[in-house]
Amino acid sequence: MYLESFFKGDKEALGCANCRDNKPIDFNIQMAFQPIINGDTGEVYAYEALVRGRNGESAFEVISKLTPDQIYRFDQTCRVMAIETAGSLGIKTKLSINFMPNAVYQPASCIRLTLAAAKKCQISTQQIIFELSETEKVASYDHLKNIVNEYRNQQFDVAIDDFGAGYSGLNLLVNFKPNIIKLDMELVRNIDTDATRAAVTEGIVRTCRLLNILVIAEGIETVAEFRALQSLGITYFQGYLFARPEIEKLPTVDFKMFLKQNK
Repeated sequence: MYLESFFKGDKEALGCANCRDNKPIDFNIQMAFQPIINGDTGEVYAYEALVRGRNGESAFEVISKLTPDQIYRFDQTCRVMAIETAGSLGIKTKLSINFMPNAVYQPASCIRLTLAAAKKCQISTQQIIFELSETEKVASYDHLKNIVNEYRNQQFDVAIDDFGAGYSGLNLLVNFKPNIIKLDMELVRNIDTDATRAAVTEGIVRTCRLLNILVIAEGIETVAEFRALQSLGITYFQGYLFARPEIEKLPTVDFKMFLKQNK
């Protein structure tokens, strides 16, 4: 089993009894990486780790295979595998990892795997961003608050992913004040020709600037979307326009050439 093999049977690293005894996943996964770009400098700000099946299946296809008693093990396996793969690829930027709050039993115990993996792979906790999807139904806001507080105590950044896609985004923003929000692709799609989307996005950007929250626009596919979002004050971008996710390797982004070709 992957976790036991990675930690060589270190039960302390594997966390509490509930965590250790959870049912292992019975299929193989791997990690793909997609860059998040600083649009002002062309430098890579972070890489998001994205789970893929052994044959390249999407995250949705992978997650659909899970049973309820595999969720914890899956969440922890993805965290550790993302850190291990990032370490082997020599990532020095931020590393963004998705997490499932409903899979966390006790924040202080369940984070042991992440801390042990980061130490083993020489990834600083300050490099790691944990992304919470706005679209995931949260069972308990008090429990989520405990998770966020524990992650901050460990010097991790916390991001709200898919912001604008669900119904709880503003509640999450107000109650947890994340370090980062990632605007959902449906909010930014065709923003260059949609005055309503532009107005809503401008309001979010202004609010986040007042709260000192970094904004990332994701799902960018056209130069026009990129330019429109830049004009609204957004600096950080992710999407197929810059690079598609690549499995177990870091995509090449020649951002200076991109700017030169598309002025």
